Amino acid sequence: MTRISELAKEHLTRQIIPFWLALQDKTYGGFYGYVGYDLKVDPQYEKGCILNSRILWFFSEAARTLNDPACKEAADHAYRFLSEHCVDEENGGVFWSVTYDGQPSDTTKHTYNQAFALYALGAYYRLTGNEEALELALGIFHLIEEHCTDEEGYLEAFTIDWGPESNEKLSENGVMADKTMNTLLHVLEGYAGLYQASHDPEVGQAMRRCLSIYADHIYSPELKHNLVFFDAHYNSIIDLYSYGHDIESSWLVDWACDLLEDRDLSEKIHAIDKILADSVYAIAYKDHSLANECDRGKVDEKRVWWVQAEAVLGFVNRWLKAPEDTEYRQAAADTFCFIMNKLVDPRSGEWYHDLYPDGTPYELPIVEPWKCPYHNGRMCMELIRRDPDVEI
Repeated sequence: MTRISELAKEHLTRQIIPFWLALQDKTYGGFYGYVGYDLKVDPQYEKGCILNSRILWFFSEAARTLNDPACKEAADHAYRFLSEHCVDEENGGVFWSVTYDGQPSDTTKHTYNQAFALYALGAYYRLTGNEEALELALGIFHLIEEHCTDEEGYLEAFTIDWGPESNEKLSENGVMADKTMNTLLHVLEGYAGLYQASHDPEVGQAMRRCLSIYADHIYSPELKHNLVFFDAHYNSIIDLYSYGHDIESSWLVDWACDLLEDRDLSEKIHAIDKILADSVYAIAYKDHSLANECDRGKVDEKRVWWVQAEAVLGFVNRWLKAPEDTEYRQAAADTFCFIMNKLVDPRSGEWYHDLYPDGTPYELPIVEPWKCPYHNGRMCMELIRRDPDVEI
């Protein structure tokens, strides 16, 4: 038997990190934006700014976690590309994507994208002490608060000069959402990472606002799930449960809330997050072996890479808060084993995108603008950091 933290470290250092280090574009900067299922790199594919931000976050955190100079160099490489090519020098904020050689491609300013940029910059500042990175992150924070909010919460999509734009990028399942759970969750995450780096009181106050919206509008106590898509006033517009986001929220929002060191607030948020983890365990895990989502009563049973990663952390987090509930410890172990046995691509060490319920992979890209080392890398690093008493 081996501790799950040791297995996670081995997977991170021997498979995930080498795969992504090899994708550095030494000619034009940043990282290649596409690797097909056949493992062929497209060196002229556009470079998504979310992808680059997540890579910057990943290598910054990996360098700190492992004290690895190669990861530090990769973080420097990612930071240069983000700061020199992804940032709009005229209007502020980051683009949605740039061309392979770093020219603006899709100039949409999306709140979700801004949040990941400042999340990454906060992590890079914690690694390096680079004051320009922290200044850039705080600047993006103020842009979000200035342009991307209304009296009720966080808006979504904008033009290059911060005019309103429709939200195709974060809307799915046949609806067009004015506001989304996904954007709020990752604004909170980005703010939490920036607060961890800066302890800026304005960032802390904005985190409290996000947590209030989460508790009052996103989480449904009647359904015991997070609602997903909303109109402008946070009225739900679709009967949809995202099991992946529920289990991700159950530990990530706990972490963000605890940074504020407010005992009463943490107790309130932890109670919600416990219910979310319990619901995912009972429905998505026990009944459907960790399904992806339920859309208007129909369960999608494909196994999605990021959902599996977040489930490991959600179940570990739930068990660490209540060690007597050992079923969550076992669920974390079982899900981790499933990942290692079925989801890790033996050709590359990176994970497949999705699996059919029988465990065979969809022939989907191994890298694309949304497929990155953020979820699986974070799973490994959180397991190393927490070192739970779970053996496999």
